[in-house]
Amino acid sequence: MSEFVEENQNEETLESTESVETTEETEVEETEAVESMETMEDALDSVKEISVGDKVIGDVLAFDDNQVRVSIQESGGLEGVVPRNELSATHVEDMTEVVNIGDQIELIVVKPIKDKENGNYLLSKKRVDAMKVWDELKVKFENEETIKAPVKNKVKGGLVVDAGVRGFVPASMIEDFFVEDFSPYVGETLEFKIIEIEPTENRLILSHKEIARKEREEKRAEAMERLEEGAVVEGTVARLVNFGAFIDLGGVDGLVHISRIAHEHVDKPSDYLTPGETIDVKVLSVDPEEGRVSLSIKDTLPGPWEDIEEKAPEGSVLTGTVKRLVNFGAFVEVFPGVEGLVHISEIAHEHISTPQDKLEEGQEIQVKVLSVNPEENRLSLSIKALEEAPAREESQDSDSNERSASRPRRNRSNRRNNNNASRNTNTRSNDNDLDTSFTFADMLGSQLEDLDLPEDN
Repeated sequence: MSEFVEENQNEETLESTESVETTEETEVEETEAVESMETMEDALDSVKEISVGDKVIGDVLAFDDNQVRVSIQESGGLEGVVPRNELSATHVEDMTEVVNIGDQIELIVVKPIKDKENGNYLLSKKRVDAMKVWDELKVKFENEETIKAPVKNKVKGGLVVDAGVRGFVPASMIEDFFVEDFSPYVGETLEFKIIEIEPTENRLILSHKEIARKEREEKRAEAMERLEEGAVVEGTVARLVNFGAFIDLGGVDGLVHISRIAHEHVDKPSDYLTPGETIDVKVLSVDPEEGRVSLSIKDTLPGPWEDIEEKAPEGSVLTGTVKRLVNFGAFVEVFPGVEGLVHISEIAHEHISTPQDKLEEGQEIQVKVLSVNPEENRLSLSIKALEEAPAREESQDSDSNERSASRPRRNRSNRRNNNNASRNTNTRSNDNDLDTSFTFADMLGSQLEDLDLPEDN
């Protein structure tokens, strides 16, 4: 009887144990199912919803023709492509210069792609870079900081600048003076002040004018201290104007007046100078308060009368140009800046009333040098000395001599007095025509030879 009871108890214990194990297995399965559901929910919650304009992180997977394929992080396995022209703001020949496989790059979602074989979204890296640049530029603008950027191109109204984004410099804001040709600025890196910024409209207006003015003032002050009156310095022809030329002396522009360009008369500065040309100039005066420097080119050149005895020896024949006609003769330029006098008596063998009877200004003629005076910068010239004197009949000469001999001395005296009075009158009336480098005797020329003066006892 006791054995039967014990056996029943063992069976009950075994059944109880099996029941407990079954319950535990059920509970484990239920727990695993719950945990699995929670994991899926967490995974679904972790997948971000992607919209146009969002910033995402992409893992570079491969290069396909003209685009980069990327896997979008936290997107549940979505992919996108970055076209070559969306990699950088500048032209890219080799895409590996910008990204490489395995790189993580920040991108902007441009739009979804209908053809899913090419990825789910069209993405852009250059737009992310531009957003960062705009943010940096806004900070600089608010802090009134300047930026440095290269000039990429010239357009009708000014310059196009690469500041990470496209910037524009209006023509009036390039320099503190009028700029006609923008070409020299292309390729140069300049400093700019931000005048206006509007990222939503891609609007960035820059100015170099105030910076250029400040730099020029600093350089001018330094240059003014270096310049000394009377010194000969080297400069560059900056620009030409009707009244002369402005010379860049390395920080300050000096003016060479048109009368100081050459020893001879100058009609146009462009006949003698070219912008960009390097020349020597003499400093005539310096005015630091007004910022003005007066210069001369001709004072650095040999004088036109230097070695005149070698260039125009007595008896030589020269070709010259009639520059001025006066009552007593003609001034002829035989070298640049060198004029000689042809007295009226040396213009022709026959008697002439005025030089205009034979000559006109601008006429090119040949002259013979009668005398040279280098100390007084004087040349006496003759035209008739190069021409053959006309033949005169002997009878005419004889009759002329007899008439001259038969005239009373009183008449000669009266004629001499009348001639003297006439010459005095002409001299007074023509004082303005006289060249101070010629004497009164030079102006009278051979007229003195015709006077019949009494001999001294």
